[in-house]
Amino acid sequence: MHARTWLSVLSLPLVAAFTLPVLQQANPPSPQPTAEAKAAPQDPLAGLSDIQDVLSLVQQNYVDPPDMEKVVWGGVQAVLERSHPLNAYLTAEDLRLPDPGPAEAGLVVVKRGIYATVLAVVPGGPAAKAGIQAGDVIRKVDGDSVGRISAWALERKLRGPVGSSLDLYRYNATGDLTKTSVQRQLIAPGAVVLKQGQGALLVSLPDLAPGRAEELKKVLAPADRGQTLVLDLRQCLKGSMDEAAAVAGLLGSKGNFATLEEAGKPSRVLPVTGTGTVFARLALLLGRSTLGAGEVLASCLKKDGARTFGERTPGFGVERTRFALKQGGAVELVSKRWVGLGGEKLDRQGVVPDQVLKVADTEDPLAKVLTALAIPAPKHEASKPEGAPLPGPATGPAPVPPKVPIR
Repeated sequence: MHARTWLSVLSLPLVAAFTLPVLQQANPPSPQPTAEAKAAPQDPLAGLSDIQDVLSLVQQNYVDPPDMEKVVWGGVQAVLERSHPLNAYLTAEDLRLPDPGPAEAGLVVVKRGIYATVLAVVPGGPAAKAGIQAGDVIRKVDGDSVGRISAWALERKLRGPVGSSLDLYRYNATGDLTKTSVQRQLIAPGAVVLKQGQGALLVSLPDLAPGRAEELKKVLAPADRGQTLVLDLRQCLKGSMDEAAAVAGLLGSKGNFATLEEAGKPSRVLPVTGTGTVFARLALLLGRSTLGAGEVLASCLKKDGARTFGERTPGFGVERTRFALKQGGAVELVSKRWVGLGGEKLDRQGVVPDQVLKVADTEDPLAKVLTALAIPAPKHEASKPEGAPLPGPATGPAPVPPKVPIR
């Protein structure tokens, strides 16, 4: 080894011994927080001054004179939607708009950012006839970009005069933005449908509108209670919680139905109303179009022992309240949510079926459920606590649409 190399190796410890203390003095270690140390309280409204600064900068420095009313409206709407996709800001002009009309497009959508996802399509309705399916991604409605309108305005656009046309721009399987025209129509409420099988019944419940419990009672009156009852809730799009509680009582539930949590008020437990006769076995068929009251009903019956099949529900067990603003507008906020008997928050995770079961339109749902019932439930399903955390909220981000240029 060269003499200079030996000298460098021997002098390295000596140099380190002198330089390390100097470096430590120049850069003293930051004190470690103790167990007793508490974080400094933060003012939740401290960011408001930044918002005022941003608005001033936009007004003074933007390349074109900005419409500050639109700037503020867009900011408020974005904040509301980040809390929940159903929240909406309504201007004073919005509140003066006339009713759009009694006809409907026959679909339920939820806005997520600049897109809207189709949650449900009414069987036989205008949207279904036009080929629209649950899960489709919509970019524009009547030429207006979804990102520029609120959830309240989006719901209005789906309604209109009888025979009026609605243009939906949606992504097809190839990723192209295609135009689909839908003729709005008056949609009559569907009826409770009963199908008799071999030792089993299939009852399809289209909604939980007032009077459904009584209608279901008449349909089931002559049925043999020793059979298996399969309740199809895949197209249960809307309804009231009181009617859902009555249906739960009709199918043998007793005691409590669900818990209502409301901002600023104590939780309220809704009891089961009415009494009925229990069938030998009860099974539920769920889907992505099982919404609101249907989800709460499914959660109650599942807690009572009903086997559940199908797909996870979207998680829309919520209610909105409109609050007036001093300037003449209003906000619609999700101020109430329903909690299942197992503690599951039905505005987040929805109802998870015991077994995933996809039924095509050409298949017999009763036969598929009976086949699945013949297989014992896996042990992990029986031991899994109700309301266990699930990966991601059901009302989280929508599926990523095809990567295509925004038009």
